[in-house]
Amino acid sequence: MRWHRLLPLALGLALASCAGGGVRPASDIATATVREQAFGASGRRSVKALVYVLHRDGATSEATDPHRFARDLAAAAPGARVMALTQPVAEGDADKGMNRGFTRERITAFADRIEAGRKRYPDVPTVVVGDGGGAALVADLAGLRPKLIDGMVLAACPCMLPEWRKHMEKRMPGTSFKPAPDSLDPLMTVGGVRPQTKAALLVGSEDPITPPKFSRGYAEALALRGIATDFRVLPGKGNEILNDPEVLSATTRMLSSLQASQ
Repeated sequence: MRWHRLLPLALGLALASCAGGGVRPASDIATATVREQAFGASGRRSVKALVYVLHRDGATSEATDPHRFARDLAAAAPGARVMALTQPVAEGDADKGMNRGFTRERITAFADRIEAGRKRYPDVPTVVVGDGGGAALVADLAGLRPKLIDGMVLAACPCMLPEWRKHMEKRMPGTSFKPAPDSLDPLMTVGGVRPQTKAALLVGSEDPITPPKFSRGYAEALALRGIATDFRVLPGKGNEILNDPEVLSATTRMLSSLQASQ
């Protein structure tokens, strides 16, 4: 296990000025495609925290199962209401997968579900966990709808999307990772993240799909904004780390910290 203390680095990025403006409302159809399965506490008086888990597109393995993570977190954090959010992608959809799935409409579809939960439980902290492409969605969401998120945990994040796409095109010659025209990059939206937000980023040292550099760059950008950020590289781990004990531990620590500060 290696901990990295983040130091402000001169990235030369006009981060604060790059945050997106208002987000157009998602269509009813887009919002309806987001499926939610809840675990843990449910009564108004018993819910002490909200956690939303955003999946990676096309995830099928046990190691990246968001429902398993949600169940385990609910058991490890009494009082937490944990929702696994998934969004099926239709065959032939023009806005699908890791290469095109970062549009305002898609981000808003998830954000609207989170906002509904916050309205129902208005006085508890909200943490959003993202895995793979879901982590990039969470990062964009934190910049576009900052009041919805008190903390975010990003696992195996392709958080520097233009550079990640070039990386993937080299790994998969002949495959296009061209983004949709309105696709967003976390480094475009980081300027909108609230300074009081807590962030944790975890990535496997042997991850061939989203190597540590793509999480590190975003973590440095958060640190430049004064955001409390923990960046952890998991030795010997690959790309599928959502259900690694370290991700669960990082999330429970964040919940404890947020609840203690209330």
